[in-house]
Amino acid sequence: MEAYIDAFISGFWGTVNWTWKSILFEVPWYTNYFWGLIVISLIIWGLELIFPWRKDQSVFRKDFWLDAFYMFFNFFLFALVINGIYKALGIAFGTLGISATSFAVLDFSQWPQWIQLLVFFILLDFVQWFTHILLHKFSFLWKFHQIHHSVKEMGFAAHLRYHWMENILYKPLKTLGVMLLGGFEPEQAYIVHFLAIAIGHLNHANIKLTYGPLKYVLNNPVMHLYHHAYTLPEGRFGVNFGISLSLWDYIFGTHHVPESSGTITLGFPEETSVPKRFWGQLIHGFVKRKKNT
Repeated sequence: MEAYIDAFISGFWGTVNWTWKSILFEVPWYTNYFWGLIVISLIIWGLELIFPWRKDQSVFRKDFWLDAFYMFFNFFLFALVINGIYKALGIAFGTLGISATSFAVLDFSQWPQWIQLLVFFILLDFVQWFTHILLHKFSFLWKFHQIHHSVKEMGFAAHLRYHWMENILYKPLKTLGVMLLGGFEPEQAYIVHFLAIAIGHLNHANIKLTYGPLKYVLNNPVMHLYHHAYTLPEGRFGVNFGISLSLWDYIFGTHHVPESSGTITLGFPEETSVPKRFWGQLIHGFVKRKKNT
């Protein structure tokens, strides 16, 4: 037990130290996700203000500051806990003889760097697309995902507004994806991570982008807005599940983009049961709550 506690403490303080060094610019710029997130957010927010899709949406839209807080909570504060837990789990799996290479089906460590990055990006995006479907399909998971879908006015910061339980589901499956690649992350994996942040921000931004013919490959704000639509096509539990890539939705028939006015109502029928404040949302999915009137 002592080894697990030590591993948790080591993972926790290791993340604290790395985050603090990032704030102080004491880590390489290309791994500085703290300031990288801020820079990407400011750039895309600026684009929202210069080229607004929904022109009647205010600069500080509904829940702007709540979503801004979620960005740092989910990306940094909650990471302190979850990284400690996963370091402890690493010891547990090690005692069972499970290592990073236990499920390897592909060794691409000797491939050209750009191919490594492309495979890494595509595989992780597919894992996240599949995980996203699970969040919608199963009611006990949907309860947590409701936090993300309670957004009523879309903007870049809504990208990282989600219940902390989603990390509990996403991170193991993404880790499994890496294990399928022999437990190997490309040396320049930070390019993929920063690209995913930028695409995710853009998908939620108040900007009208479709990327022309590339819309069949890249997710975009018009397509993702319909993922958040209050009214879904009959018989569907969701549409447009893509994270960075729209490719999977077109391949598996889960796409739906009937028009591009940007004026649709967002949310979902049970949204009145979702607390409006962060602390209530933190425990949403674990306790029953009366619908707001």
